[in-house]
Amino acid sequence: MMTITTPKADSGTAEPLTASDIERLRLDFPILNEVVNGHPLAYLDSGATSQKPLQVLDVEREYYLHENSAVHRGAHTLAALATESFEDARAAVARFVGAAEDEIVYTSNATEGINLVAYAFSNASLGRGGADARQFSLGPGDEIVVTEMEHHANLLPWQELAARTGASLKYIPIDEYGALRLDEAAAIIGERTRVVAFTHVSNVLGVINPVTELVALAHNVGALVVLDACQSAPHLPLNVVELGVDFAAFSGHKMLAPTGVGVLYGRRDLLNAMPPFLTGGSMIVSVTMEQATYLPAPQRFEAGTQRVSQAIALGRAVAYLESVGLGRIHAREAELGQRLVTGLSAIDGVKVLGPQAGHERVGLASFDVAGIHSHDIGQFLDDRGIAVRVGHHCAQPLHRRFGVVSSTRASTYLYTTDDEVDRFLTGVADAVTFFGGATSTGARS
Repeated sequence: MMTITTPKADSGTAEPLTASDIERLRLDFPILNEVVNGHPLAYLDSGATSQKPLQVLDVEREYYLHENSAVHRGAHTLAALATESFEDARAAVARFVGAAEDEIVYTSNATEGINLVAYAFSNASLGRGGADARQFSLGPGDEIVVTEMEHHANLLPWQELAARTGASLKYIPIDEYGALRLDEAAAIIGERTRVVAFTHVSNVLGVINPVTELVALAHNVGALVVLDACQSAPHLPLNVVELGVDFAAFSGHKMLAPTGVGVLYGRRDLLNAMPPFLTGGSMIVSVTMEQATYLPAPQRFEAGTQRVSQAIALGRAVAYLESVGLGRIHAREAELGQRLVTGLSAIDGVKVLGPQAGHERVGLASFDVAGIHSHDIGQFLDDRGIAVRVGHHCAQPLHRRFGVVSSTRASTYLYTTDDEVDRFLTGVADAVTFFGGATSTGARS
């Protein structure tokens, strides 16, 4: 194993999880004991999706065994129990992010949450939603601002909204280490800006963006802020009200919950003024053959039969994370992020994307190896039981910005051990030697 000296990084005041804490937590995740290709599994792909603890798996099974029923539409006992559990989970999620219960909309994932906002704006631009919705109407001359580091889920919906309305799409560039160019942001966000949408934490760079500064720039010109919290909600304390964002979206499956459930936070006054995205049953006040009127949020955005078991499991996942402590999780992952970037930077031929060692980052690191395709790196590691992500991570423009077509990403979570990270670093070093990348190309700056 490689010997890594880990620089300390600023991760707040919480004490990081200890080795004994992690050993105890791992008992809740039986999948971490799997053997892959003859080696103990080292799961370093939690940025794509997290593993699920027994407590979350059990609560979903208990729902199907004892409460299975549609919510908000039955008068029988099971329907009442299911509805109560469904809404209790909403209350738990609301507390988790510092919001009110009616400001939490269940979605399928963060992608649907961001699309919900973009399509609601599009519908408002077509005149739907009445006078209250006019504040969301966009047209030629209006501007939507994103950043150069967005993954496709927070880029394509805004490209499409711009195409449908005639608005312009602009972006804030980043520097060579992945930091947003705030000096340019101040010039880009202007009187024509209507929406500023950006990620809290980059899924490629591991950089944490300055939310407060961007919110101030947006609100100073009357623009609304949409925060992509996919890579922050699972990993660090998140309070949407304190941050001052108008909307925020995140996915359950990245934070110990099942797939198929996500969350859109929206300020109450905004949600209740927005026209709906999907229409159908369970979201109406009245319907005639000619028209309909809609319930207040969140029900106006939850048409059709809901993802009940997934939502209940999300509520349990939130409780699990709170019991561990998001501050402690973030502090631990900041250590792992430094361990990753320090170790990778010491390997000839490896170029780490994002902040360098000693600078703040979360517990993930993406890198390119000169002369070796990321898929070859990923396959080499998988042969040793090490699971990482390869490709462009749904962020093609960002990879293009750094002159690479793809990268390899290792991403950690509360159950990741130092030994797993060290096995990964040894594997990368051996892969570089095996494929001859460093020999043929030399070290990269």
